[in-house]
Amino acid sequence: MNDKNKFVFGSQNYYLIVGGFLVSLIGFFLMIGGGSEDPTQFNADELFSHTRITVAPILVILGYGVVIYGIMKKNKVQ
Repeated sequence: MNDKNKFVFGSQNYYLIVGGFLVSLIGFFLMIGGGSEDPTQFNADELFSHTRITVAPILVILGYGVVIYGIMKKNKVQ
């Protein structure tokens, strides 16, 4: 077996890292929504919505967890 051709991460690691990144990105996009057309109007329902306050941060943390798992997961030796 030649050690020069051996990669640190396998394909499953890369899928987990990219998937976790995309989940985090979706969470960040959910946090930025809800802008008002008129800057003088305040809409508390949009600003403090369930999606923005609860779902989006959970998705971001879950995405970071998947990325960390993808980095730490050990490759199967063939």
